[in-house]
Amino acid sequence: MHEDKDILVVVKPSGLLTVGTDRDKSRTAHYLLNDYVRKGDPKSRNRVYVVHRLDQDTSGILIFAKSEQAKKFLQENWEHTDKRYLAIVHGCLTPKEGTISTYLAENSAQRVYSTLDPARGKLSLTEYAVLKEAKGLSLVEIHLLTGRKHQIRVHFAEKGHPVVGDRKYGDGDLISKRLALHAQSISFIHPFSKKQMTFETEMPEDFVRLLGKV
Repeated sequence: MHEDKDILVVVKPSGLLTVGTDRDKSRTAHYLLNDYVRKGDPKSRNRVYVVHRLDQDTSGILIFAKSEQAKKFLQENWEHTDKRYLAIVHGCLTPKEGTISTYLAENSAQRVYSTLDPARGKLSLTEYAVLKEAKGLSLVEIHLLTGRKHQIRVHFAEKGHPVVGDRKYGDGDLISKRLALHAQSISFIHPFSKKQMTFETEMPEDFVRLLGKV
């Protein structure tokens, strides 16, 4: 979507890891972009730095920094970054807009859940508004006010409206092969020009197809 001497802004497809894991170190957005900035020269000192992550099955906009200073600035100002998502969830939400607020913790099986104990979990806020609903599904716009691991997926699952295609927190009703969660737009301060930058993507084709079915 955008490249300058300080940052790269890309759209990650569903199914691609942001960064490597113990099992998969090569096929990641981080690896592919490192390869891209090195222009095929393995001795090149060029590299990209991870600013934030998206779950493997979530698609959408990712920012990478091209220097340690740019990464530091973006992360230090992350709370001022505006992040909006689209999701298709099961059921019809009540109310049609609002903010989900819980403390999120993670167990030893790497499953995230809400806890009433603020000492055990981190405060997590998810603002949402229903855009469209039909045949037991809702298209929801989400304003992510905090960025915890699996936050959107857990908040909607615990509300009784899991994200369509969620194999981990869903109810097993997989009407979609992919997770219907997309990081649609991001607005942030550029690390060096200090200008406000905003990027927005179209709704993914598989979202459109899924909505077409209903």
